[in-house]
Amino acid sequence: MEGILLVNKPEGWTSFDVVNYVRKIVATYEGKKPRSVKVGHTGTLDPAATGLLVLCIGKKYTKRVPTLIKHDKTYEAEITLGSHSSTGDKDGEITKEINPLVPTMDAVHSALASFVGPQKQIPPQYSAVKVDGKRAYDLARKGEEVTLQPRDIFVHDMYLQEYAWPVIRVTCHVGSGTYIRVLAEDLAKCLGTVGYLSALRRTVVDTWSVDQALQIDSLTPERIRDNLLE
Repeated sequence: MEGILLVNKPEGWTSFDVVNYVRKIVATYEGKKPRSVKVGHTGTLDPAATGLLVLCIGKKYTKRVPTLIKHDKTYEAEITLGSHSSTGDKDGEITKEINPLVPTMDAVHSALASFVGPQKQIPPQYSAVKVDGKRAYDLARKGEEVTLQPRDIFVHDMYLQEYAWPVIRVTCHVGSGTYIRVLAEDLAKCLGTVGYLSALRRTVVDTWSVDQALQIDSLTPERIRDNLLE
């Protein structure tokens, strides 16, 4: 089996959990050991996030990962204002701000518009970025100070879906390498308060939609084989 497989990642699974799960199914089907089966993903989703995970199966396709990982992505994000998270998302330690500023609807629309275009972004401390060969999140969990360099990102669009204090729901169409957790915190700061990413769902990668993706609990060797894309 070789090709591209679209999977709808459930909450609580890491991206590697999905890769490993699919690898074992393919290995069983082909009568091989799991470690001999090539499976890779084209962009990590945090355990708390859900949505489209694009997998490459087989040596021919895993070679394409460095190219495919650069595709634009679209997310549906929920941001909770007035509270801070130690990790930038709901998995961290949440601290509520006393008497937070409550932004107006006009302020929210204006702030979202200001994020569109090229910008610099510093990856979060709890990220998979490597520092001296070690993952930033491993260093952060040990309490070590992590210095990450800003990166160039591009935000194609950020538009409001719903705003009812303290929750903002937005759709973000962004270039590769953009951390939505950081966008959430930066948006809150722009609005004069604090905030964190309380929910995230990836809906589109390049031209692929989560509507095309298979559910984890529906995966069988036959379904994987019959749904592989070129």
